[in-house]
Amino acid sequence: MGRWTCCLCSRVADPLMLLLVLALGCNSSTAATASPSVPHVKPSYSFGRTFLGLDKCNACIGTSICKKFFKEEIRFDTWLSSHLKLPPSSLLSYSGNYTDDAKSWRLVDITRLTSKYQHDRADKRICTSLLKTKTCSLERALRRTQRFQKWLRAKRLTPDLVQGLSSPMLRCPSQRLLDRIVRRYAEVPDAGSIYMDHLTDRDKLRLLYTLAVNSHPILLQIFPDVEGWPFPRYLGSCGRLVVSASTRPLRDFYGAAPEVAADLALQLLAVLRSMATNDLNYFFYFTHVDAGTFGVFSNGHLFIRDASTLGIIDREEGSQLIDGQQEYKDIFSCLTVHCQSAFVSCDSIREKHSLVMVCQELLPKLLTGKFLPPVQEEIDASLQRCAHGLGDDRGANEAMAELAEILKPLRSCDSRFAYRYPDCRYSDKY
Repeated sequence: MGRWTCCLCSRVADPLMLLLVLALGCNSSTAATASPSVPHVKPSYSFGRTFLGLDKCNACIGTSICKKFFKEEIRFDTWLSSHLKLPPSSLLSYSGNYTDDAKSWRLVDITRLTSKYQHDRADKRICTSLLKTKTCSLERALRRTQRFQKWLRAKRLTPDLVQGLSSPMLRCPSQRLLDRIVRRYAEVPDAGSIYMDHLTDRDKLRLLYTLAVNSHPILLQIFPDVEGWPFPRYLGSCGRLVVSASTRPLRDFYGAAPEVAADLALQLLAVLRSMATNDLNYFFYFTHVDAGTFGVFSNGHLFIRDASTLGIIDREEGSQLIDGQQEYKDIFSCLTVHCQSAFVSCDSIREKHSLVMVCQELLPKLLTGKFLPPVQEEIDASLQRCAHGLGDDRGANEAMAELAEILKPLRSCDSRFAYRYPDCRYSDKY
């Protein structure tokens, strides 16, 4: 029947009609058996703006890595199929996976600058204190403040613009440090300039908000790991979430083998030395340390995992903010629940402060009970001297040097320490 139809069509139809009829009816058997094409539907992961914190922008960190989330190139560890829900928004950090080519994946940490509970309390405080309402546009409220209006008019980030912010990094600011922040702020296109001409009003609010809440992502940006600084790599932000290279907290290694504990302790001491003495002449000090302050990469390399409690003193320029100015308070001075009630004088900070805290809080948990006598007794004695070194200018540093000499022979050279293997076989450094 299909053959007769084709013959009839060829006699009565013009060439265009003939082609149409041939396409539709001449091969009736093929048309009858072909299955309709079904478009491939890619599983979609549902992100809420609230989960990311995008509903609070521009009172947020940034948006530089949002595309990665929405293109499914950043995934949470438990978020491997479309029927699974997002992890709880109440968590402070999440383990995730990151890809650039959809084939190879690497581990990342996805963190909040503070807990969602603390964020929500701060948001309410902004509305009630500035606009006298329970809810409001955070951006509109913050833009009206005297501090932000000064930011809008400023051509350069100067010490008076950050006075009273609770971040330890800004307690003793120098103009050189503030210029570095503007020049290396990674949430905007790199202009390489110390002037804020390339920052939009939105960019200025995001930078001010980040500095006010938690300076951790700013430190990762202005002192990058590729230049040798002991911080994980900053990958970007989306709303109120920060993405950085993954590390395991030091607490996971408290039960490690003796040779691993010795290696980590030596790295920890080396990090403290580098933060006190470096080519840029910045002195970094901790205001607080705990088991999550430091982290370890998969290759065994130890880094500063949480930089939120790091202060900086510029030994080259000194502080350009006198202690009286530090007491200035406004809404930006307390955008977290744990606000500092008083500032420590810049002149009172000594190198040994960080070392003593580490000897008191971290090294005993890492090293106690790991070695045979008399080595363990020597380690314990050095830790005791270091922990009580605040009253002795030389005591802590001497104890640290003694501890390092005790620990060096206790390290091993094998593939567990990939960051220095096989170099350790051919170098006296290890």
